[in-house]
Amino acid sequence: MTLITPLIASELLKAAGESCLEAGTLALDLFRPGAKTAAKTWAKNGGSPVTEADIGVDTFLRVRLSELLPEAAWLSEETADDAKRLSHRFVWVVDPIDGTRAYMNGSPDWAVCVALLDAGEPVLGIVHAPACNATYSALRGGGAWRSGEAIRTSAAESLTGARIAGPKPMLDALALAADFEAVPRIPSLALRLTRIADGTIDAGLISRDARDWDLAAADLVLSEAGGRLSDPDGRALAYNRREPVHGELVASNGALAAPLLRALSARLRDGETQPA
Repeated sequence: MTLITPLIASELLKAAGESCLEAGTLALDLFRPGAKTAAKTWAKNGGSPVTEADIGVDTFLRVRLSELLPEAAWLSEETADDAKRLSHRFVWVVDPIDGTRAYMNGSPDWAVCVALLDAGEPVLGIVHAPACNATYSALRGGGAWRSGEAIRTSAAESLTGARIAGPKPMLDALALAADFEAVPRIPSLALRLTRIADGTIDAGLISRDARDWDLAAADLVLSEAGGRLSDPDGRALAYNRREPVHGELVASNGALAAPLLRALSARLRDGETQPA
């Protein structure tokens, strides 16, 4: 079994990052800023959209990442799940295009997301947003970066005036308890988290039904930048479970975690499912 030493982790991050950049170029070839994408689209079971870009990027990354760490299992939004991953120490977790609807509608807020789990914890994370010209990356215990520059979360300590993104029903619930600045919704969950990591916003809310592939890479970026992602009870997320699905989540710069959880706890537990 491979031991992920700091040197090996750094080498894996570099190689996986290069693969994400190539994958982003593949997706950009079919992306049309400000207009409906030229990519072919169809609906998956359950009605969620998928494009030929999602499938192409997924196929490309599975080949590349499997070459980097052959013993790692695979979990991706666009690949049939294999329960064998549950018995593997290492698992690649991939969202080929996080924010497919944004991609289809010509919004730049979509990203290629790759995380490596070691015993259920992210140790490497990459969120590449080619249409935004930004690449976020992190190593466990090694810091977080945006396009090669080290990043940290904001210093905001009060919900009053804090910049917070999320689905409108959750923001409306929070507005009953705090006077904050609601920022425009960020359709990619990964980018919602990484923009907390780089201080663009202070906190974010995520409604239930997010999956491991939406979160794992950005969760590591956020935590390494000083932020925090948790459930309404303040518990960290567990990855690579049989059902890789999560309930409502709260993300912040770290300093806002406690006041945000206090303001939302009752309403998050009782709230109805809303789009993430």
